Amino acid sequence: MNINSPLLRKFITLGRIDAETVKLKQREFASTAELIAKCSGINGHELAEQCIDLFRVPYFDLRDFNVDLIPQELVKEKLIRQHHILPLVKKGRKLYIAASDPTDYGAFENFEFSTGLSCEVVVVDYQQLDNKIEQLLDASGSLHLSDDEFKEFADLDTDGPKEQTSNDDEKDDAPIIVYINKILMDAIKKGASDLHFEPYEHKYRVRFRIDGILHEMASPPNSLATRLSARIKVMSRLDIAEKRKPQDGRIKLKITERKSIDFRVSTLPTLWGEKIVMRILDSSSAMLGIDVLGYEPEQKKLYMDALEQPQGMILVTGPTGSGKTVSLYTGLNILNQPERNISTAEDPVEINLEGINQVQINPKADMTFANALKAFLRQDPDVVMVGEIRDLETAEISIKAAQTGHLVMSTLHTNSAPETLTRLLNMGVPAYNVASSITLIIAQRLARRLCPKCKTPETLPPEELKRQGFSELQISELTLFAPKGCDSCTEGYKGRVGIYEVMQITPEIAQIIMRGGNSLEIAEVSLKSGFNNLRLSGLKKAADGVTSLAEINRVTSF
Repeated sequence: MNINSPLLRKFITLGRIDAETVKLKQREFASTAELIAKCSGINGHELAEQCIDLFRVPYFDLRDFNVDLIPQELVKEKLIRQHHILPLVKKGRKLYIAASDPTDYGAFENFEFSTGLSCEVVVVDYQQLDNKIEQLLDASGSLHLSDDEFKEFADLDTDGPKEQTSNDDEKDDAPIIVYINKILMDAIKKGASDLHFEPYEHKYRVRFRIDGILHEMASPPNSLATRLSARIKVMSRLDIAEKRKPQDGRIKLKITERKSIDFRVSTLPTLWGEKIVMRILDSSSAMLGIDVLGYEPEQKKLYMDALEQPQGMILVTGPTGSGKTVSLYTGLNILNQPERNISTAEDPVEINLEGINQVQINPKADMTFANALKAFLRQDPDVVMVGEIRDLETAEISIKAAQTGHLVMSTLHTNSAPETLTRLLNMGVPAYNVASSITLIIAQRLARRLCPKCKTPETLPPEELKRQGFSELQISELTLFAPKGCDSCTEGYKGRVGIYEVMQITPEIAQIIMRGGNSLEIAEVSLKSGFNNLRLSGLKKAADGVTSLAEINRVTSF
């Protein structure tokens, strides 16, 4: 990324982006254009149009461009990755280059020097550029690595210890090192959240979880299972000799000088070898900002109002992988100001947040959630975040903290916001403590977003729409969409959006809690108070064309 880009300076001058925001987030994005687009709230096409007006450069639509037409001698993977530009076509001594930032003159000079050609720049949508670069390098770079590129992938390493091997061992392991690094890079490029390495009796498979769904991506020879797991365990600082017990580790993979990605690694002995699951911990997900998470305006206001309170408890609930951590980190980022002392107890600490005191739970050292909370309360805290309330002791200390002038944030594993209250009561927390300390409960799920380029209208009978839960008013002016699939997406979906049930503890709900009411009563009063449940929030996302009805049925109860 060119932080001195005239395009970036122009947007700062125009007041579209704050210079402090740029300084804070510059390491989180692959290109200047992506940084500008995400921080200013515009999409790639709108940014390209503004580049045309500001710098008088031609625009080129990459959607139908065939990367196979690019001459192989122009495919300079290192330059393409480093500068985020794409060679298009050569005409005589002139080379046409696609760039999302038409002012990155240093990049163009490097390409001119490397190719010996004069470069002509056209501006493109940065998202289209991402897709075409991925297609090009997947088609050419993954199968035909040059010596320099082979060395680059082999050197792509972690902060773990270096292996002491003989020259013969190095020659044997080099393809494994390159293969693992290539898989990790592919997972990052495809936006995967998890990688699964799975040995079976007659095959070995590698799967990526993309937008919440697992996809088989590779099937290396079964004979490599031991060497693949050994390489990953070395990178994760795990015991290679221990194959009978589960192990947990981390990998810090340096992508560029400024950007690195963390992986949380878990091994599990199975019948045919060690299964390894790697969770990608990309800190940019914690810097998204509340506006892009999918909250409806009234839900966002409730969350922001709760964050502004000097005390009380905010609970985020949902199954594993529903985005609870991102919701909590987004709130912590909003609160993260020099005048506040913020401490978190997490198991594990997934993403490092500068300015926040993060504590890793370690039961072996008697560092439990409850003990961490007790220590926090002696450290003059303003905001406390507890990774999860798992037992009565942690719940009671959290509630006492919320009642004594601290803002407490935490998670629970329940299916809905009303069930969270009854879960605390069933743990043994007194009803008056629940009613008086909890400010807000957020239940959430993650649904796949429809690809905006290929989604197609879907027609359903009014009777079916009514059965699904749409109101008569919605049905009269409803247009639903279904996935189709194109080069820019995965099975018609691209990215995910949050679906939320945000419930404020009103006096009416507090009265139900005090008299021992159940979750059904609380849910009924919550709906009457205007707090949409997960199903209604999901149907609104489908009605807005953000996702499909089939996806809403997959992630919410029907």
